[in-house]
Amino acid sequence: MYRLLTLLLRPLGWWGRMRVTGIESVPATGPLLVVPNHDSQMDPIVVGLALSRRRSLRFLGRAELWRNPLLARLLYAAHQIPIARGEQDRAALDEAIAALRSGEAICIFAEGRLSRGESLRARTGVARLAAACPEARVVLCRISGATDFVRFPKRPRVAIEFSPTAALPDPAEAPQEYASFLLAEVRRGVPPARAGRERA
Repeated sequence: MYRLLTLLLRPLGWWGRMRVTGIESVPATGPLLVVPNHDSQMDPIVVGLALSRRRSLRFLGRAELWRNPLLARLLYAAHQIPIARGEQDRAALDEAIAALRSGEAICIFAEGRLSRGESLRARTGVARLAAACPEARVVLCRISGATDFVRFPKRPRVAIEFSPTAALPDPAEAPQEYASFLLAEVRRGVPPARAGRERA
């Protein structure tokens, strides 16, 4: 189902004039944590499209999306993971840890929710995953331009940049420092942006 969805959604990448760089930073196999910024509802779609020929991603998505029965069926069929925000959702993190340990790729937004143009505090979920699966490769993902999808009929220019991480704090010893460091690295050159037609 995941591959079918990425195939059906591929025209969005064309419409967004999506440009992808740094794909060589993403290993083709093995446990992987992809950590993007989050300014647009389109972010999971464009990241999935950017990696569709290399890796299938399992996203930790806000549980509210699963309230729609049809959407819930699609998300479960694509093996996505619902997580309740702000509730220390241990079950969701355990499922993501099990997936990492089995060699899958997990995508988690360090901010935990849409930025809405504001600088947010990093959430420590990414540190908990990294500490539980230290062999996982961590790859940063910078997304720009996806906030312009809502300005139809004007076409956006979406850029997706993947890059490896530098030396990181210990996620088990300093989870907040670890998450904050990742978020700062992801946000380097990609400041928070608000989606909306009212922007110039």
